[in-house]
Amino acid sequence: MTATPTSTTPNARTGPLDPVGADLTRTLKALKLGQMSQTLPERLALARQQKMSHAAFLELILSDEITRRESRSAMLRARTAGLDPSMRLDTWDELDDLSYDRALLSDLTSLRFTEAGNAVLVLGPVGVGKTPLATALGHIAIRRRLSVHAARADKLFTRLRAARLDNTLDAEIRKLARVDVLILDDFALRALDATETNDFYEIVVERHRRASTIVTSNREPSEWLTMMSDALLAQSAIDRLTSGAHTLVIEGPSYRQRHPHRRVTVDHKDQDQ
Repeated sequence: MTATPTSTTPNARTGPLDPVGADLTRTLKALKLGQMSQTLPERLALARQQKMSHAAFLELILSDEITRRESRSAMLRARTAGLDPSMRLDTWDELDDLSYDRALLSDLTSLRFTEAGNAVLVLGPVGVGKTPLATALGHIAIRRRLSVHAARADKLFTRLRAARLDNTLDAEIRKLARVDVLILDDFALRALDATETNDFYEIVVERHRRASTIVTSNREPSEWLTMMSDALLAQSAIDRLTSGAHTLVIEGPSYRQRHPHRRVTVDHKDQDQ
């Protein structure tokens, strides 16, 4: 069993800290373990205090390194996925006048919906926190080693339109189809033209029951039909997307209007979900 430290901060109980010498620092850097030198003095003091065996001490410092590498990997993958690094779960400002199904949100954070390839619809008026919550689910998925791609709907459709010009549209659709969790933010803020409607249909069909899509919108799915140029394609896509979908409706006044100088942020405290 790994010895669990009670604190990583030097104090009277852990005693004086051993400095990391230049030779050891060079050795750690040569092994690509340079970050270990930052916590090694505290770990050495802790090992003395708890009379840890050599094996237990080695396991402890290697566990520290694994945690550091996993955290950095998750940060890089989140950046590649297009996730706002500040939007995680534990700084979600759960205001009393926001109304939503808290049990459903708790279930969504388990990511069980991804196992069946079900969609998640986060609906509500402007400014209630739809994007932060959707992004928070993306960060949790990243920590679970799932692939994620997040994009505002209008920017994604613009990208696909550009892909038509250099004949890379099929490749782009295939990439989107392979992503474990696709976050489509601010969907149907404006009407979709024929090209955008077709692209939306292709994305939904390719991902149906294979991968999960999270959609945020301030319109109900029934309203989406009126926003698309081809009613048949729209109905077919929406039926697939909403079949088995989990719908989280958030109601309340705009967060931005009440806190104009604060940024809506979401964070997960332990960052390992």
